[in-house]
Amino acid sequence: MSLNARIDCGTPALLEFRGPDAVRFLNGQVTQDVRKLDAEKISLPSCVTDAKGRLQFRVWLMKSADDALWVSATEADAQALEARLTRYLIADEVEVKNLSGQWTLIHFTADPGAVPAGVIARDSARFGLAGTDWWIPAGVTVKFPESFPLLEGDALEAFRIAHGVPAWDRELYDGLLPPEACLDASDISYHKGCYIGQEVISRIKHVGKVNKRLIHATIDASVSMESRLLDAAGKPAGELTSISPISKNGKRDLMAYLKRGAEGVVLVNPDGTRHPLEVGA
Repeated sequence: MSLNARIDCGTPALLEFRGPDAVRFLNGQVTQDVRKLDAEKISLPSCVTDAKGRLQFRVWLMKSADDALWVSATEADAQALEARLTRYLIADEVEVKNLSGQWTLIHFTADPGAVPAGVIARDSARFGLAGTDWWIPAGVTVKFPESFPLLEGDALEAFRIAHGVPAWDRELYDGLLPPEACLDASDISYHKGCYIGQEVISRIKHVGKVNKRLIHATIDASVSMESRLLDAAGKPAGELTSISPISKNGKRDLMAYLKRGAEGVVLVNPDGTRHPLEVGA
C-alpha cells in the first residue's frame, strides 16, 4: 500500500542538545550513531535503553537549522525523556533545552516539494517509506500540497500495519529488547562504540537469536484480536499486537510476536476456524 499523504504527528516531546560535547554525549545515550546526522538532512530512529539493553524510549534524531541536535518522541513524556537522557550529564559541555510544544510535526509519505519559509524539512522513513518530515513552528499556518491529503483514523492505522511500523503500547513497550521488534535493522549502530545497554544488544547480535520476533503477515479478514496463534502441536506460538481495521480482497494485515522456533503456525478464530499465516506478505 503506497500513496501520497500527510500524517499529523502532533507536537512531540522535543529536547535540544547543543555544545562542544553534545554529539559525543548523546552517542553514549542512544543506540543510533549520532554522527550520521552530519551526512545530510535526515532524521533517524533510535532507541534509548537501560543497562540491560531493554527499551525505555523510541526516539528520532536530527540536526536543527542551526546545527543543534534534536531528540523527539511522539508518545513520550518530555520530562521523563529529559530525566533519562540527562541522568549521566555531569561534566560534559552540553546545554539542554526542552522545546516540547514549540513545534508541530507533519510527515509526508513522499517528497512534497518546496518547503515553506520557517519550516525545517528532513528526510525520514517514519512510516516505513522514504518520506519527509516538516517541523513547523507552533502558531504558524502552512498551506499543504493538495496532492498530499491528510491520512488519519482507520486509514492511517491500516497504512501503519501494512508497512510493519511498530507503535508504542502495541508492538513497543518498556522493557522490550529492541531486536525482538526488528529495530536492529533501523535504530541500532553496531560500529559506533559504547552506549548504555550496548553490551547486551551486541551480545544478542553475536548469538543471533531472541526469544521472540515481530512479524508482519496477511491473514483471512475474519480474524480478530481474540484469535490465537498456535504452532503445529497446538501450543501458543506468539501474541497478536495489531490487526488492520480495513480488509482488502478478503485479507487483513497484522503484526504479531512469534516465539523462536515456532513452526506450522496458524491463527485460530474463536469459532475454531484455522488460517495459516502468510508471513511477510
